[in-house]
Amino acid sequence: MTAFRSPRLLLSLSLFGLLAACGGEPKPATPAPVVVGPAPTAAARPLRIGIALGGGAAKGFAHIGVIKMLQANGLEPVVVSGTSAGSVVGALYASGMDAFQMQQAAVALDETSIRDMRLFSGGLVQGQALQDYVNAQLKNRPIEKLAKPFAAVSTRLEDGERTVFVRGNAGQAVRASSSIPGVFEPVTIGKFHYVDGGVVSPVPVDAARQLGADFVVAVDISSKASGQNPAGMLGIVNQSIAIMGQRLGQQELARADIVIRPKVNDIGAADFTQRNAAILEGEKAALAAMPQIKAKLAQLQQQRAAAAAKAAQPAPAPCEPRSRLGRLIGRDDPCRKQD
Repeated sequence: MTAFRSPRLLLSLSLFGLLAACGGEPKPATPAPVVVGPAPTAAARPLRIGIALGGGAAKGFAHIGVIKMLQANGLEPVVVSGTSAGSVVGALYASGMDAFQMQQAAVALDETSIRDMRLFSGGLVQGQALQDYVNAQLKNRPIEKLAKPFAAVSTRLEDGERTVFVRGNAGQAVRASSSIPGVFEPVTIGKFHYVDGGVVSPVPVDAARQLGADFVVAVDISSKASGQNPAGMLGIVNQSIAIMGQRLGQQELARADIVIRPKVNDIGAADFTQRNAAILEGEKAALAAMPQIKAKLAQLQQQRAAAAAKAAQPAPAPCEPRSRLGRLIGRDDPCRKQD
């Protein structure tokens, strides 16, 4: 006897068999729910402000005015780099002095006490007196023991290599950075001889970056060609160095976030009588740049906060592939990328 089965009954039986077959497979474990707490605040670490102080002999007193104005506005550079005169001021600042203390030291300075004039074959000034003065102001601390990271930039005479001193005798490093060729005797350190850092890095922006600065304020006090002969031998040599390093200096200055240029071109390279005027020009130039400095700092801080917030976002939960039944009935696969 032939059994009669309706099409609806056959479909029901087929579906039942399919479900039974699917039920034979172990079900994938359901992942435990992830408890997500409040999103972390996107607070990036404080920006590390660096200051790069350029060379310029007696014009270097302007650096004190720039630092004074930064401190007055709550902006404290935490890393310091200096070339030539900038290395002198930079070492004092890195030692822990504030701008007012540096100004007091500048006013009390007798320039003859740092000029040990002698007839050496490599220069008219030995430079030992400058080295001793700096070490005395720093209480004979080496560079690595100063309150702030500090770098003095010099030029290796044998091959013209830029040399960044970040350890060792601070006074000797400053002396090497300040040894204007033809005026100061080259400084011997180890088996090499060193001269003024302005030959290769008039304003040491890159050195400040190497010390970890996120934001670099560069102070350029270099001599500019004025169409007139500079006064005195020191002025001639100083301007010659500035002209030689002008193109190279512009390239490095372009890597600073802010460049401050005090109006000290009329102050002679050896005119220590104008120290107060130079400090005042530094204050005025920094004050004029303050809105731009604050705006750029705020912009950079916002960018860093946004990057920190993005990095703190949790990774998306892993998708669970659809079951065999889901594939048969055409349910969308959550793991498949949508076109």
